[in-house]
Amino acid sequence: MRHPDDPHLSIGDFRTLSGLLQTACGQDLAPEMRATVERKLRDRLLILGLESFAEYFRLLRADPKARDELLTAIELISTHETYFFREEYQLRAFSDEVVPLLQPAAQLRKRFSIWSAGCSTGEEVYSIAAILQESNPSPNVPFRVLGSDISKGCLAHARRGVYAQAAMRATSIERTQRWFDQTNAGWMVKSSLRSMCQFGHVNLLDGERIASVGTVDVIFCRNVLIYFNDRTRREVIEHFYDRLVPGGVLFLGHAESLLNVSTDFELLHLRRDLAYRKPLSATDDPSVNLMGAGAVADPLRGSTIRSRSQSDEPMRQNKRVSS
Repeated sequence: MRHPDDPHLSIGDFRTLSGLLQTACGQDLAPEMRATVERKLRDRLLILGLESFAEYFRLLRADPKARDELLTAIELISTHETYFFREEYQLRAFSDEVVPLLQPAAQLRKRFSIWSAGCSTGEEVYSIAAILQESNPSPNVPFRVLGSDISKGCLAHARRGVYAQAAMRATSIERTQRWFDQTNAGWMVKSSLRSMCQFGHVNLLDGERIASVGTVDVIFCRNVLIYFNDRTRREVIEHFYDRLVPGGVLFLGHAESLLNVSTDFELLHLRRDLAYRKPLSATDDPSVNLMGAGAVADPLRGSTIRSRSQSDEPMRQNKRVSS
């Protein structure tokens, strides 16, 4: 219960905070979040010895450590709820359909890279690595799974690789035994998965930092764009487009789409899901053609893939397939 003397987040203060977060990371705070934000940041004000949110915002604007404090605020406000093998139907679409289609070009480049953008505490990254090992991809192509997040606390958790039982709620007994060791601290990811995974601090609005990711074959950005406004979504999607190899694939959350965001991608119809593909025509360099040497056709052409149209997009929001 809120005490009368506790700092109060007025509508004006909330708008100020929304503007600061929008500029810093693109996060768009809905008006109904004001009470939640007040509750989550109130203890932070007490720790800093501040009596009002107005004082806190002056600190965020003027203090030499303002950037670090803003990241702390973002971390406190953000939702980090996730678990292993979340939306497994999408992970299966990735391993059973997308990976075999992308492997010929990956073999030419001698690498296959997957980026989990907005990976939170790392469960998605390790799930992708496990799915890859379970599907027995070509041993001649090294796989790299990169997880990034704006929260340094989440990244520290991901690097530790130790999780509470709640993160295991969709993990079968067989998978638990195969990929985790039980310790006094919780379930620890085994080294066979950890060796495939890397984690880095990336703000999805920071073009220079995103460039450090390099080019990737697949991007997972699930349930992240819902926190951005339309302008920020377009900016982030443009960054993703630039990072993907020609023919590379983008997976979004089941309630997200590129409707009114981008027409650069093709809509990819998979048996288990819908995804987005950067067109092969995005380059004239035959060495990065997904079909590899001697190919004469695009394996995804025909009924599997169509150019994006707005009439296609609503299908994405209701398509949920169980494994």
